[in-house]
Amino acid sequence: MTTSPLFLGFPDRLADGRMPRAVIFGAGHGSTYPFKDSSGYALAADAIRAASQDDAALVEHWDFDLGGPLFDGKPISCIDAGDIPTIMHDNSGNRARIEAKTREVLASSAVPILLGGDCSVTIPFFAGFVGHGPVWVLQIDAHIDWRDEVLGERYGYSSPMRRASEMPHVAGIVQVGLRSVGSARLTDIEAARHYGSHFVTAREVHTQGVEAALRHIPAGAQVVVTLDCDSLDPGIMPGVAARTPGGLTYTQAIDLIAGLGKRARIAGFDLVEFYPHADIDGLSALTAARLLVNVVGTVVRQV
Repeated sequence: MTTSPLFLGFPDRLADGRMPRAVIFGAGHGSTYPFKDSSGYALAADAIRAASQDDAALVEHWDFDLGGPLFDGKPISCIDAGDIPTIMHDNSGNRARIEAKTREVLASSAVPILLGGDCSVTIPFFAGFVGHGPVWVLQIDAHIDWRDEVLGERYGYSSPMRRASEMPHVAGIVQVGLRSVGSARLTDIEAARHYGSHFVTAREVHTQGVEAALRHIPAGAQVVVTLDCDSLDPGIMPGVAARTPGGLTYTQAIDLIAGLGKRARIAGFDLVEFYPHADIDGLSALTAARLLVNVVGTVVRQV
């Protein structure tokens, strides 16, 4: 269920019986830490949908980010399936529902696009790719999210990359946009490096361009992308829990998406950690909506 119009006015199914190329769905809660409240993140998907509505009538217009109309002159091929039901602190139930929905979308040969929710929704999203690997993971984030557990919870928002590294269908991990400090200790950094994760700082992207990250992705690989909104600079994405200067620009983020679509294949995408209560004048919701437009446009153009 969703209380807002669907993203960009997309349908919830294709009336002519065609199978969609991509399916958007929301999940407000994943695995919330004890005594924590994740309800603010549950508002994110509908805030992004609402921000997209001004452009809903322009889907067939030229988009300069994409070099053409969103669907490249073809019929609409993306649907918005609304939100799956999640309940704060029903951690195992939420994980099961998110993984099941991801599997369902993949079974239809569509690309799943998940709107979180905090980073904990990413773990069951990755888990849903069992049987569809090997996949590489491209994490766009200010933090490495490699904690083994926090407050006894191993599936919370500080642990998605650690859990991904344990999944047999994940072939490798590239982490881009890293900067400042977060929950990672030296032992977490060492664990990520021991696994073979590729770290690409925001500073490296600023000085070398997005190729600093893309060069680590094998050509032709299937890639699942997780984009934490705090990867972007708070000047364009203030609606996050931990604002940190020096983040990626909007152009760098969409160049990463476009470059990935040309080098490899986007097999799945999630956008997480948008916190609407911290947004300023709807700027973060608008930025997030435009990022999703670029993802959809890239997906429909890939073979």
